[in-house]
Amino acid sequence: MALQIIPVASASKLEKEALAANEKKQQAPLIVGLSAHVRRRWEVMRDHKKGDIEERLTKAARARNMQYSATKMAEIKSQGGSEIFMGIVSTKCRTATAWLRDTLLGTGNDKPWSISATPVPDVPPDVLMKLQGIMQQNLMQFYAQGGDAVDPANLKQLASGMKDTAMRELKYEAEKRVDRMEKKMEDQLIEGGFIKALFEFTNDIATYPFATLKGPVPRKRLVLEWAEGGLEPAETVRDEWERVDPYKFYWAPWGDDIQNMPVIEIHHLTREDVEAMIGVEGYDEDAVRTLLSDFGIQGMDWLEHDDEDIESLEGKDFDDAADDLVAAIQLWDSIPGHLLLEWGLKKKEIEDPQKSYPCEVWMVNNTVIKAVLNYDQLGRKPYYVTSFEKVPGRIDGNGVADLCMDAQSMCNAAARSLSNNMGISSGPQVGVNVSRLPAGEDITQMYPWKIWQFQQSEYGDASQPINFFQPDSNAGALMAVFDRFMDIADEITGIPKYMTGQHVPGAGRTSSGLSMLISNAGKSIKQVIANIDHDVLTPMLERQYQRNLRYSNDPDLIGDVQVIAKGAMSLVVKEAESVRKTEFLRLVLESPVAQEIVGLPGTAELMRDLAGNLNSNIDRLVPSREDVEKKQQQQQQQQQQQMMMQQQMQQQQMAAQEAANLQEDGTEMGGRQDNYLASRPGGR
Repeated sequence: MALQIIPVASASKLEKEALAANEKKQQAPLIVGLSAHVRRRWEVMRDHKKGDIEERLTKAARARNMQYSATKMAEIKSQGGSEIFMGIVSTKCRTATAWLRDTLLGTGNDKPWSISATPVPDVPPDVLMKLQGIMQQNLMQFYAQGGDAVDPANLKQLASGMKDTAMRELKYEAEKRVDRMEKKMEDQLIEGGFIKALFEFTNDIATYPFATLKGPVPRKRLVLEWAEGGLEPAETVRDEWERVDPYKFYWAPWGDDIQNMPVIEIHHLTREDVEAMIGVEGYDEDAVRTLLSDFGIQGMDWLEHDDEDIESLEGKDFDDAADDLVAAIQLWDSIPGHLLLEWGLKKKEIEDPQKSYPCEVWMVNNTVIKAVLNYDQLGRKPYYVTSFEKVPGRIDGNGVADLCMDAQSMCNAAARSLSNNMGISSGPQVGVNVSRLPAGEDITQMYPWKIWQFQQSEYGDASQPINFFQPDSNAGALMAVFDRFMDIADEITGIPKYMTGQHVPGAGRTSSGLSMLISNAGKSIKQVIANIDHDVLTPMLERQYQRNLRYSNDPDLIGDVQVIAKGAMSLVVKEAESVRKTEFLRLVLESPVAQEIVGLPGTAELMRDLAGNLNSNIDRLVPSREDVEKKQQQQQQQQQQQMMMQQQMQQQQMAAQEAANLQEDGTEMGGRQDNYLASRPGGR
């Protein structure tokens, strides 16, 4: 048989084929229409954000970094004097960020969320059939134990009691499934970078008018896994979460809910990012390869967006990044079906031309590299936006910098004036009559024991050659202005200075008074955490829960649950709940009646709950409720066996005693027959 040689295409040939195929695809009506649609959306959103929103972002970032704008710095330098910048916004933002992170960045029992079964949980049919079987067995046992036929009223009462028992078993089964789902979700969040994303998100929400969290986003990652006695690289797909840069997130200039309006995220892609798109479902491989072949040509300029402010704040220079970065638009939008039909999509893919279809489109310059329907069944976008202080009817609200920007400006002005006034009033001012000084006398230096030379004025001037006078110090008035606007910053932001450890007079001098002040201050931060709970954590966790139900192959995870974001309550409840649980455990341990009611399984469950706050392995300290119940069952079985053995021993002892009381003929000893006397021989 002759050897058949298969020709291998060269890299240049493959590249030419990809370029030709991509050019043909990009000229298709659907892609041309999508490209024009994305371009229109981008121009509208870019122009909308370029005005007020980007200016506020830049002001907030400068205040956080304690920098003046170029215009303001020029004004200050033109007047001379101090260029001091008081970091009030920076301090308030750091305090708010630390406060939020202390509440939201917990894990295990300290995590800011949980899931729980609904009051009437739904469980799989096999569990319901099992519970129905238990009810039937209970009814059969009732009749088997000699229970008479009951009238309908008593039967209804009996069924009601059985139903209550079944509902308790149903809720217990749902809670076990929910607990497994909660552990699975926590593991996904940790592996997917949620903690890091939330860490960065808290910094944004304290600084900027809005903060954005994104996820879950399925991504293919190369990880190291243990296989055959060593670590081997392996590809895995996992859900990930990330913080979105406020400068790179855009929305349409209408509406107040990003789930009901188009949004755009700008990506700065490296060559490695583009290479990772090859072979990934949804991306057009020919378009991606064309992008790689032209990498360094597209660059960032095609967006026609001025990034000068971003570059100065972040210390970056995108002008020199054309060879290393390319800008991409990711558009999430609902496109009417008739437009998709006009652009060339087949009729069988569009059920109703009047309906809108949620889509995700990636575009670099005019090249569409990805165009797919939104993978979420409800068409939800994987973005969650909220603000430190929400403004009704707007996506963006107010950050800490927005709230105290005026107070920051006044404190800066007062501090600059104070610095200038202190410099002027720190020593005497000198007036010199130069006509009384000889030629060459140096009047720029003054020091102790200096000898001055004077001469007669040729004009007959009898005035003093040197006059000393002291400028007034306005430090007290300027400090009063500064302190007043510092207090106003505390009031406006709801972040008082004693939260940073500064001493405050009055109630703050005692520990109880300071605790009361901190508790009152916590009311404002609780509102911020409530915004995060409602706008970010709850919808994000609900979506992740639904993804698990949709894609998980483990039927044991299914359960009817409700997501509880408890961040806002944890500030108040965490300590009080721990105290109440400890008091209840003490009551159970000290009261025999309470021990009998709660039982060993309940006591073990309560102790495990309290031990969860310890940094240790709970399973090594307190056994689970199931283990305690199994141990009780084993003890009961042992007791029953011991009782049966004792009964058998007693029966054997009684049988032996009865056998010892019998005569040879089988009659009992000591009976009536023993009362007769035997006759003597010979009749005597």
